[in-house]
Amino acid sequence: MLSSIVSSSQQSNQSVAMMNAVNAHVSQLSLNPGQNTGTGGVPVSTVVTSNNTTGVASSGSTPASSGLNTPLTIIPTIVTGGNIQSSNETDRILQLIGDLLNFETREHALMELSRKRENVEDLAVLLWNSFGAIAALLQEIISVYPTIHPPTLNAHQSNRVCNALALLQCVASHSQTRGAFLQANIPLYLYPFLNMNTPSKTRPFEYLRLTSLGVIGALVKTDEKR
Repeated sequence: MLSSIVSSSQQSNQSVAMMNAVNAHVSQLSLNPGQNTGTGGVPVSTVVTSNNTTGVASSGSTPASSGLNTPLTIIPTIVTGGNIQSSNETDRILQLIGDLLNFETREHALMELSRKRENVEDLAVLLWNSFGAIAALLQEIISVYPTIHPPTLNAHQSNRVCNALALLQCVASHSQTRGAFLQANIPLYLYPFLNMNTPSKTRPFEYLRLTSLGVIGALVKTDEKR
């Protein structure tokens, strides 16, 4: 009986010690909201507890807090170039980029992202570092190759691929993605549009040529020595 009581007491002490160690470790995970960083616009989750303690929750782990029973509120944010954008805008942009992977939602996503490209800082970084986004844009470009000869490109097809080209121009003009854009030989996908040997002078073809030239022009408008 005595040995059983001693054993229970030791287990209780070990549990208390473990609880204290966990609380001490968790409290060290608290970060200053201004210190949240992300690479290439990678989204992070800022954790805000009831006592205003903040931290960064990683995927698949328990969010950091100052106590095990503290209620948490997960606030998705994104860090781009040292600036944290609003949660709603971030969610909307990330949703549109994700919609590029679905063929049924891609056309609308292309149109919306093309409209927002001038207003969203570091959209190029988000596109370049988002899984499948650039591949989806290239798929749009390749899909109209058969319409070059014979010349069957219509206005709807032209508008869609021009939106994809506008997003590539955004990537080509950004200082953080321009080098990788060139190293990946993305401009090679535009050459068929620049070398179209077709007598057609219709607007769909002209828009396609001009937008392709805009991507090339974005690459040369830089002071970088490469």
